[in-house]
Amino acid sequence: MAILANILIGLIALLHFYILWFEMFAWESRGPKVFAGFPKDLFPKTKAMAANQGLYNGFLAAGLLWSLIIGDPTWSQNVAMFFLICVAVAGIYGYMSVSKRIIYVQTAPAVIAIIALLVS
Repeated sequence: MAILANILIGLIALLHFYILWFEMFAWESRGPKVFAGFPKDLFPKTKAMAANQGLYNGFLAAGLLWSLIIGDPTWSQNVAMFFLICVAVAGIYGYMSVSKRIIYVQTAPAVIAIIALLVS
């Protein structure tokens, strides 16, 4: 189960590095396609805000990757748990404030990884 938890943590980290790229560097090109319900004129106006959010997603990804390279198993698990909980909470807030599907993209994988981590 520890291997599964580590794989899930790695995949969630990759997802958040993708979100970093998307929000920091592709907000105006990919944003209107991903958030088709938003008015297109909002994307240039919110570029700095999206980049800031992207940076935070990068911190989440870095923390998750950091948890995978920590040698002490207890410390590694604690760090992973902290960042997975942060991901889950961010997903819940995104679900409530931006898009209902964020719960499936962000929160659900984090909760599954938390369960795998607890079982391992």
